Amino acid sequence: MMKLFAANWKMHKTQAEARQTAEELVRLVGSGLAADREVLLTAPFTALAATAQGLAGAARFSVGAQNFYPETHGAFTGEISPAMLQDAGASWALTGHSERRHVLGESDGFVGRKTAFGLAAGLNVIFCVGEKIEERKANQLAEVLTRQISLGLADVPRDVSPQRLCVAYEPVWAIGTGLVAGPAEILEAHALVRSQLAAIFGSAGREVRILYGGSVKPDNAAEIIALDNVDGVLVGGASLKADDFSRIVLA
Repeated sequence: MMKLFAANWKMHKTQAEARQTAEELVRLVGSGLAADREVLLTAPFTALAATAQGLAGAARFSVGAQNFYPETHGAFTGEISPAMLQDAGASWALTGHSERRHVLGESDGFVGRKTAFGLAAGLNVIFCVGEKIEERKANQLAEVLTRQISLGLADVPRDVSPQRLCVAYEPVWAIGTGLVAGPAEILEAHALVRSQLAAIFGSAGREVRILYGGSVKPDNAAEIIALDNVDGVLVGGASLKADDFSRIVLA
């Protein structure tokens, strides 16, 4: 199984900055990218094409978007369709990121609608799940993950290629806080996700990659990626600098 190292640049980088970072990342990684690893840069809409230009010709590097609207076209002011993303060079997209859920108010059902629509439109999708600190303290981890996954994947075809779908576990309390879930906490959550995927997709659920996201840094990436059921990472702040992210990719 290929391990996926995904960067989420969030609302950062102009076109020039995005292209420069992508080019520098490719240079720093060089020929050192392990045969079982691939790299994804999810950039702002305005920087997708520039990021693709910066990665031009680099094997196992790809571009993703951070959001889209689940329609092909129409009167949806300010929104972007999957086809528009693909036209700009994106082959992946995020759904269900905690900031979309908890800052911008996207419901489990709407996240599910987007996930199914994006896959049907030809995008590969990283579907994000995770609990808030009050939910963890209340021992609601299993309840939260089961609800998010069952609603988020409800309309995804059961024969979807496992290579086109990833689930990213991102404990909300560990995103951008400097806090990181410990190995035991990651193992517990990823095992829960794996069991849900197996219940939904059968044996193919064992082939869907599960990523960890939440304050991943160069000094903890190797330990995280070595854990059972961790098939990659989703990196926020530490992906903004090519030097930092290259060290994670090469960890």
